[in-house]
Amino acid sequence: MEQGQRWLTGGEIDGFLFDIYGVLYEMRGTEDVLIEGSVDAIRKLREAGVTFRFCTNTSTRSAEDMAVRLQGLGFDARPEELFTPIPLTLRYLKENNLRPFLIVDSGVRRVFDEFSKSDPNCVILGDAQNQYSYANLNHAFQILMNDQDSKLVTLGSGSYYKEVDGLKLDCGTFSAALEFASGIKAKVIGKPDQDFFLVPLEDMKIKPDKAIMVGDDIILDIQGGQSCGIRSVLVRTGKYRPQDETHPSIKPDGCVDNLLSLVNLFLKHKT
Repeated sequence: MEQGQRWLTGGEIDGFLFDIYGVLYEMRGTEDVLIEGSVDAIRKLREAGVTFRFCTNTSTRSAEDMAVRLQGLGFDARPEELFTPIPLTLRYLKENNLRPFLIVDSGVRRVFDEFSKSDPNCVILGDAQNQYSYANLNHAFQILMNDQDSKLVTLGSGSYYKEVDGLKLDCGTFSAALEFASGIKAKVIGKPDQDFFLVPLEDMKIKPDKAIMVGDDIILDIQGGQSCGIRSVLVRTGKYRPQDETHPSIKPDGCVDNLLSLVNLFLKHKT
């Protein structure tokens, strides 16, 4: 067994939460690249009857589109098991009668069609590499400054993510800039917000102390999961860096080479 796997010995395990990007697959340009063993890992859990959900900040696709993408890569993934920030964002907009200015990927703009975009009183930031122009960010800033009751919403608060060709700025970086400039604190919908972990646990009817969060981000996945009382395991794939294992304040409940390593450890321990 790999050293320091206290997630295995910390009590009963009834289910898992899995990050997707950096745990199941990565990207090389526009091409999806499987992480070794990830398809087999999900298959083994299915065969063993283990409950799990996918919990991702990815906001370029709906849960249905994401399931299709994962199925195309060979995963047995189902839309009802996928939790993304989009549905919670739509609910937040409805509940607060908001008219959004969107900086989001073109692939998900259609899900916001029901909302008026005239005289916006809200700024939505999501995964949108090509949309973070000076013009768009300055317009967002003007909206926030023109009405101090306007809302700034970010779909996750990651500072960066990793593609095969290197690190990329995430929407949390742009959100922090708008917070600084406008003085308006962003509402985070997605990791590390606690609700984003607790909603899929409620869906599985599992208590936090009986669940395991698995991810490649020391802050969003590990610290975020632990803040809810979930044992959280860091995979050495995706955006993982060796110094994450010795972070001065965040201590993972375990570190494994990849998802398949974790699943094999769990199934061996279970028997």
